[in-house]
Amino acid sequence: MLKGKTLLVTGVLTPSSIAYHVARLAQEEGAHVILTAYGRVRLVERLAQRLPSPAPVVELDVTDADHLASLAERIGVHADRVDGVLHSVAYAPPEALGGNFLTARWDDVAPAFHVSAYSLQALVRAVRPVMGPGGSVVGLDFDASQAYAEYDWMGVAKAALESCSRYLASYLGAEGIRVNLVAAGPLRTTAAVAIGPGGDEAARREGQRWHAKAPLGWDDREFAPVARACVALLSDWFPATTGEVLHVDGGAHAVGDRPGVPVTALPPSAGS
Repeated sequence: MLKGKTLLVTGVLTPSSIAYHVARLAQEEGAHVILTAYGRVRLVERLAQRLPSPAPVVELDVTDADHLASLAERIGVHADRVDGVLHSVAYAPPEALGGNFLTARWDDVAPAFHVSAYSLQALVRAVRPVMGPGGSVVGLDFDASQAYAEYDWMGVAKAALESCSRYLASYLGAEGIRVNLVAAGPLRTTAAVAIGPGGDEAARREGQRWHAKAPLGWDDREFAPVARACVALLSDWFPATTGEVLHVDGGAHAVGDRPGVPVTALPPSAGS
């Protein structure tokens, strides 16, 4: 599906990162993949060696103006163009999560908007000089149509991410660039375990609740459905689709409460 394409994949931090699974599948589908690393460059370089083909790594802090300004040039060391970008970046301080919605201050909330929403525009702007017609941008999302317990300001940031993607789709359509999001169900990522009290056990219980609610069921350790959706949107198979939020969550977003399954259960951040 991706033969001859070059993709920039952000957000790889561990083998359980959604971005890692997207990068691996993209290579299996023929793509040349370039990874970005935030801070832990050596760690990401080691993970890059575990992919089907070793991938080059460029350092990128999406809040660093210098990193963004030089990104296209640094990509140029490894490829003459970029055909697709995966935005898999999200962060909110603990003070903005875990039931702290009413007590969070702007200083706590601002990083969530910067990293989790505005960075989509910043990343696209940085790679735009090396992305031509037919390019595709895919961001990782979590359903922002409802309020979820303890997700708090990250949920608000995800709503902003969805709006940002629609505006980007509107402005970049004339250039033949598509912008879409994949709203994943809860997966057992490092970020999922970090949200709220209870750690891995809380994430496990949430996976069970989501499985009970979703019409198709849900396996929070199965990354393939989300990775396949991202790869499909990064390919040429959706040439007339932009500004879309594609839900890959077993259908949970489409149904109301079922007996014994609260609709406001805790989700993890899909952007990790």
